[in-house]
Amino acid sequence: MVITRKELIKNYIEFFKLNEHKEIPNSSLVPANDPTVLFTTAGMHPLVPFLLGQKHPLGKKLVNVQRCIRTGDIDEVGNTTHHTFFEMLGNWSLGDYFKKQAIEMSFEFITKVLKIPLERFAVTVFMGDEDAPKDDEAAKIWLDLGVSKDRIAFLPKKDNWWGPAGETGPCGPDTEMFYWRDSKEKAPKKFNPEDKRWVEIWNDVLMQYNRDRSGKYIEAKQKNIDTGMGVERVLAVTNGFDDNYLTEVWQPIIKEIEILSEKKYGKDPEETKAMRIIADHLKASVFIIGDGVVPGNAERGYVLRRLIRRAVRYGRLLGLREFTRKVCLKVFDIYDDYDNLVGNKQSILDEIEKEETKFNLTLEQGMKVFDKLVSEERSIDGKNAFLLYQSYGFPIEMTIELAKEAGIFVDEKRFEEESKKHQELSRTASAGTFKSGLADNSEGTTKLHTAAHLLNEALRQVLDKDIKQKGSNINPERLRFDFNFARKVESAELKKVEEWVNDKINKKLEVKREEMKVEEALKSGAHGEFGAKYPDIVSVYTIMDGKKIISKEICTGPHVKNTSELGSFKIVKEESSSAGIRRIKAVVE
Repeated sequence: MVITRKELIKNYIEFFKLNEHKEIPNSSLVPANDPTVLFTTAGMHPLVPFLLGQKHPLGKKLVNVQRCIRTGDIDEVGNTTHHTFFEMLGNWSLGDYFKKQAIEMSFEFITKVLKIPLERFAVTVFMGDEDAPKDDEAAKIWLDLGVSKDRIAFLPKKDNWWGPAGETGPCGPDTEMFYWRDSKEKAPKKFNPEDKRWVEIWNDVLMQYNRDRSGKYIEAKQKNIDTGMGVERVLAVTNGFDDNYLTEVWQPIIKEIEILSEKKYGKDPEETKAMRIIADHLKASVFIIGDGVVPGNAERGYVLRRLIRRAVRYGRLLGLREFTRKVCLKVFDIYDDYDNLVGNKQSILDEIEKEETKFNLTLEQGMKVFDKLVSEERSIDGKNAFLLYQSYGFPIEMTIELAKEAGIFVDEKRFEEESKKHQELSRTASAGTFKSGLADNSEGTTKLHTAAHLLNEALRQVLDKDIKQKGSNINPERLRFDFNFARKVESAELKKVEEWVNDKINKKLEVKREEMKVEEALKSGAHGEFGAKYPDIVSVYTIMDGKKIISKEICTGPHVKNTSELGSFKIVKEESSSAGIRRIKAVVE
């Protein structure tokens, strides 16, 4: 069956709409209510509060396609299946249907809509352990649908269990669906998940437990379904490709790289790998900038900078110079259904080109360091090879090639040791930063969400009525709030903002939640985050002082019920975030 990206997305969403699901928007790559991750990594991220029990304005059955970024394995990009940016199709049950209906709908979509034959289909289910029993229930549902016993594999927690993302929270077994992609050899009767010709195409997470602080797994009061189907992978298998980069969401980019480099994709393994990395990293960069991130030296900006620079490095291996703008133009052609890309096309291209130019200068500086090492050391040890890689962006392949031309030795083994040491330090640092967990609805986080609403209004009252929220990040310790403002906020102004918020806290004002149509919410004066897409029905939080509206915002929460719960509000820092955007960090005590 031949299917296009737009057809796949349309068919998936319409299938679940026919099964009484409501479509929710494709959210920003910058998570609105999750301080534990830099980017939206799955379709369930925008739904975290609702998976924990908060009522969703559109009901209990939802569906969408979500743009995602995953950066944990950037170094693995270059094979046929790894991508930094991808689109995820998903359907959810928030305490409504559970295993039987979820699995039945997945099976129907796969066999009736995608028309995947049973002889190319297999599944895995959870084998059970000391925390939870073997998932015989899921296995029986698959058997009743006609899946052979030989095509059902029971796997341990590391393969067939989701969550919790942090130390506590919702979790449960999952059941994964696989497709036999080998077109030359018939799929064996017995399913072997280790055989790489079996490719996972869909995952149904069956959230039936909550892990508590003692480490026990307790049956959840609200059982959820959270599924994920990768658009890129499904396009590859349903169109008969064993290489994702041969599909329509990659080929225009690859062909542009071929034209610019005068090299052929698939001919030389190293050149093919370079083309995949360039295509992947530049596509991801376009989408990240499209959601308001700019290259920098910390957090999201650092990831973006690394992606662009890595693409430029691999471009050099193909003989490319000043090429990013031309390659990135193809991304806009493929994804012309994303308004945030189309509307910001020139600024996105300018930002990537500016970073490319900046990095080319860094590479020139690195060459001076390399030449000095050649003349003084007559060899490149592991530490210096890593210095060239880390500080000046030299891939080890480039260092080896340059060293070979100079007739000197590079200690590759020591380079790998230094690289692994650095990766381990990075992983440890990341774990320390984000270990608080995916869905932190702690008391501190809840208070700070409400405090952010008050801060938003205080800035409008004290500084400028046209101020709009441009981003936020909230964890149990502090809130970070970005807003449009052309200059530094003076200390006297910050004090007025602080006093305004604390006045509203001391007045013990009620925080009221309502559900209404998004048009009605905006018409009533409710504020929303700039550039955000909202579902048809939204939650609106209003803070009243008598008959006067103090704050009215569209938000997914969580929030306190009364401002008196906040304690005392204090601004700890005010700084520039980017051009025309200021950032405030604040706490409640």
